[in-house]
Amino acid sequence: MPNSFTATERTGRDQRLLDQARDTAIPPLVDTFAVALGRFDDALFDRAERAGHSQMAFLDAMRELRRRRDEIVSRFRAHLVKAWHSLEAGDPLSVEHALAQNNESSLSLVSDQELESRLAARNLASVVMREWKPVLVRLDRRLGWIAGNVVLDNDHNPIGPEHIGVAIHEAFATCDLTPEVRLVVIKLCERDLVQGIGRIYEALDQRLVQAGVMPEMPAARKQARPAPRPAEADEEDPHAMEAEDSAPNWASRFVNRMASNRQQMHADGGRHMQGMGGDVPPGYSDGQGAQGVLLEALHHLLQESRHGRESGPQQRQAPSSGGQRDLSQREMLSVLSLLQASPSATLRAAIGDTGESLAQRLKSEVLSSATQLGVDPALARLAPVDEDAIDLVGMLFDVMLDERDLEGRPRELIGRLVVPFVKVALLDRRMFVQKTHPARRLLNVLAEACEGNNGESAAERTLLTKVEEVVDRLTAEFNENLAIFLTLEEEFRAFLDQHRRRIEIAERRAAEIQRGQERLEAARVRTNAELEARLTGRPVPQAIDDFMRQPWAHHVTMTVLREGEEGDGLREALTLADGLLEELSEAQRHVIGKPWLQAWRPSLQQVFSSVGMNADAASAAVDALHDTLQAVAASRPDLERSLPELPQVVLPKSAGGEDENTPIQLIGGTDTLEFDHTDADHFRKLAIGTWLDFIDKDNKVQPGKLSWVSPISSRLLFVNRRGVRFCVASPEELAAMVRMGRLRTHQDEDAFDSAMQGVIDRLDPAASVPAAV
Repeated sequence: MPNSFTATERTGRDQRLLDQARDTAIPPLVDTFAVALGRFDDALFDRAERAGHSQMAFLDAMRELRRRRDEIVSRFRAHLVKAWHSLEAGDPLSVEHALAQNNESSLSLVSDQELESRLAARNLASVVMREWKPVLVRLDRRLGWIAGNVVLDNDHNPIGPEHIGVAIHEAFATCDLTPEVRLVVIKLCERDLVQGIGRIYEALDQRLVQAGVMPEMPAARKQARPAPRPAEADEEDPHAMEAEDSAPNWASRFVNRMASNRQQMHADGGRHMQGMGGDVPPGYSDGQGAQGVLLEALHHLLQESRHGRESGPQQRQAPSSGGQRDLSQREMLSVLSLLQASPSATLRAAIGDTGESLAQRLKSEVLSSATQLGVDPALARLAPVDEDAIDLVGMLFDVMLDERDLEGRPRELIGRLVVPFVKVALLDRRMFVQKTHPARRLLNVLAEACEGNNGESAAERTLLTKVEEVVDRLTAEFNENLAIFLTLEEEFRAFLDQHRRRIEIAERRAAEIQRGQERLEAARVRTNAELEARLTGRPVPQAIDDFMRQPWAHHVTMTVLREGEEGDGLREALTLADGLLEELSEAQRHVIGKPWLQAWRPSLQQVFSSVGMNADAASAAVDALHDTLQAVAASRPDLERSLPELPQVVLPKSAGGEDENTPIQLIGGTDTLEFDHTDADHFRKLAIGTWLDFIDKDNKVQPGKLSWVSPISSRLLFVNRRGVRFCVASPEELAAMVRMGRLRTHQDEDAFDSAMQGVIDRLDPAASVPAAV
C-alpha cells in the first residue's frame, strides 16, 4: 500500500519515495533522448541534401553521432544523475552553478560556440517550460517536499527543463560538430523531445499523487493541444503587448488642462483658444475620444509657445497683409518629396548641429523649396495644421538627437527620417497619439538599433548597415502610402530579433570576462599578501628575492586561479616558500655543511617549469639558489649567484586588450565617496535584469541592464542594449552617482514616447517632473 499522509506530517527526506521518483523519471528521460538521437540520421541527411557548401559538415556530423552515440547518452544521463544526487543531499544544484563547474577546469573564456550552444539549450528549456508549466509547478512542490521540504524552482529541479537543457548541452559538448550543425542538433532535440518529456512529467506527477504526496494539490490532467490562445500568442509576438491603442505616457497631464480650455472654447462659440488669437485648425477636433483631446492639447501648446516669438517667412499673417495664401496639402507633400529625395546641405547641417532648431530649418526649407513648384515664397505661408506637423516632428527629432546617445553615423541615419515623418504627420496625425502606429514603431526599432552604436564591433557595424538599408528604402520608396512603414518595420524587427540572440551571447561573454578579471584580481591580491608577509622588512639575497617575486608569485597566482584558495596546490606552494626562507635563516646563522635545498629541489623545478623553463634551465636555476645559500652561510657575498634569465611571464589579459588592472572609471578624482547608505543598500538588492539610466556630463542618457553581480567583490556589471559591458561599479559608487545626478531609475518608454515627453517638457516646462531613483 502506498503511503498516505498530508503535507503537515512531513518532517524529513523520504528516500524510498525519492528512489521511486528517480526511477520513474530519469531512465525514461534517458531512453527518450536515446530514441530521438537515433532519428537524427535521417534529419541530418535531409539537411545535407539542401545545405550547399555546408553539406560535408552535416555528413560528418552523422558519422560523429553514430560513433559517439553511447558516450552522448552516457553524458546526458550523468548530468541528470548528478543533479538528482544534489537534491538527495539537500543542496539542489542550480543550472548556473552546474555550467560554472563544467568550465572550472579551463582558465580560458567561454567561446562563442560554447555560449551559443548553452543559449540554444536554454531556448529548448523555455519551450518545455511553456508547454508543461502547470505540471512542472506541481512537480517542483512535490519533489521538494519528499526531499525534506526543499524549495525547488525551474533552476534547481534536477529533472526540470533547465537541467534537461544542460544535460543536452553536456551530451554533445565533446562531439566534433561545426557551430551550425551543433545548433541544428539541439533544435532537433527540441522537436523530438518536448512531448515525450511532458508525458514523463505527467506520469511522475501521477505516481507521486498515488503515493499520497501532497494529495490536496490538483492531479495532472491531460493537456489539450488546441491552437494557441491569444495569451499564448502574446508570448511569441513582441508586438502583442501593444495591441490596445492606449494613450501615450505623456498624455495624462494634459487631460485636466484641456478640459478647462475646451469649456472656455465652448463659451466663446468654439472660435478661439483661451488667451490666443488663432483659430483651432480644421481636423483637430475630429478625433474621437482621448485622441482628439490630445491632438487639441498639442495644438494649444504649440500655439502658446509660438505666439509672439516667431518672425521671418514662417510668421503667421492675415491673408489681407500682402495677399499670402496657405500652401495646399498637395503642394506641401510635393515639396517634402523633393526634400526627401535630395535634402539640402543646410538641412543636413541642421541635423548635425545641436544648436539649430530642426523645426525652424524645416519650415524655411519648405517655403524656399516651393519655388521649384512655381510658387512665390513671398506669397506663401504654411497652413496651421501643416505648421504644427513640422513643429512637432522637428522638435521630436531635436529631443531624440539631443538626449539619446546618437553620434556620428547613427545621428545622420536617424536625422534622414525627419522629412518622411513630416509627410506622415501631414497624412495621419494619429501618429502622435497612437502607440501602435507603424511609423512610430519603425522609428522605435531603428532608434534602438542606433542608440549607443559606435560601430566598434562587426555585429554593430552589420546592424548599422541594415539600418542604412531601411532608411534608403524609406526615402526612395515612400510616397503617400503608409504601408511601407509596416513592411519595413516587420522586416527590420525580424532582423533585430536575430541580432538580440547575438546580444545575449555578448552579455554572457561580458559576464565571463568580468568573472575572469575578478578571479585574477583576487588571485593577485592573495599572492601579494603572501609575498608581503614573508619578505617585508627581511634582508633577502637578490636571487631569492627574484625567485619569490617572479616565478613563485606567478605560480601561486595561476594555482589560485585553477584550484581556488583552499586547494592543495596553494598549500604546497606556501610550504615551499616557507621552507626556502627557513633554509635562508639557517644560512644566515652560518650553518656549514648542510645539503641546501635537497628536500625542495623537485618543487623548485616544478615552479621554474611553470614559467616556461626547460629541465636544464630549471636545474641551473635551482643550482643558483643553492650556491647563493652556500655563499650566505660562508659569509662570501662574492660567491652569490643570480638566477638565469627568466622567460617573460604573462598573466591572462581580458578581451579587447583591456588590462584587468585598469578598472572602468566612474567618478574620476574622487577618493572619498559621498553617498546615501539607503541608496547603496537598494543597489545591493537590485535584481538581475534591472535597467537603470546612466547620464553623462553632456546629459546623454545610456540605459544599462544589470547583467551580473560579482560573488567576489559584490560589484555590479551593467551592459548596454548590445550586451557590451560599459559599467562595473560597487553599490557605493552607484549611490554616489545618484547623488551627482548621473544615475536614475530607467524610464521604460520607447524612443518615440520618450521624445514626445521631451517635446511636451519644452513646450510646457511647468509640467516637467524630474525622475528619481
